[in-house]
Amino acid sequence: MIKPIVKDILFLEQKSEPATKDDAGVIQDLIDTLKANINGCVGLAANMIGVKKRILVFAVGGSIIVPMVNPVIIKKENPYETEESCLSLTGSRKTTRYETIEVKYLDAKFNEKQQVFKGFVAQIIQHEMDHFEGIII
Repeated sequence: MIKPIVKDILFLEQKSEPATKDDAGVIQDLIDTLKANINGCVGLAANMIGVKKRILVFAVGGSIIVPMVNPVIIKKENPYETEESCLSLTGSRKTTRYETIEVKYLDAKFNEKQQVFKGFVAQIIQHEMDHFEGIII
């Protein structure tokens, strides 16, 4: 189901909790909401739709949507400065990201995965994972 985007800073600054299989419905809500906002958004964290769980989704090539449950960055390389915007906020802000990251996570079926991401996809994942910690860019 398409959910409204949360813009309440006090809510967004709260840390998210680990997701469980009971939160599986949130994955579909995130996918539906990202599809509805795909013209102005490439990723969403669960708190952006009002759920304080460590779940994110991101788009690859504008059509493939990848969910990640409880992702953890286990390796990061090559920091760089960039500027980002967020669907929950107006304007853009400067931040530091890493060109290459390795992430352990659960997929939509709660199977363990480990994968290396580079470039813009790595940047999206880092941005959405900041939401889990209440860091708003």
